[in-house]
Amino acid sequence: MTQLAEITQFIFGQPLRDNPDIACLIVDYRLPGLNGLEFVSELRTRGSLVPAIMISATADPVIERRAAELGINRILQKPLSNRVLLRAVREVLEKKEC
Repeated sequence: MTQLAEITQFIFGQPLRDNPDIACLIVDYRLPGLNGLEFVSELRTRGSLVPAIMISATADPVIERRAAELGINRILQKPLSNRVLLRAVREVLEKKEC
């Protein structure tokens, strides 16, 4: 089994898709075998609407536009502090509760 197939099987399996305990997904743009946009796109295709925050080392308008199309709530630029990440998660969760 390829690394991408293993990642796909683990990530897109039943536990993530149907787990109500997953309130917010934090994903890096660069992942082994795929990127964060592909990852979130696959989740959306499989019916997951879990809020997502993407972390990226570069500011790219094309990536930001695609992220918005996929419903990625925030894009944070590296390097980032724990405080910035926690604030973004808090904001996403508060918005979800409305």
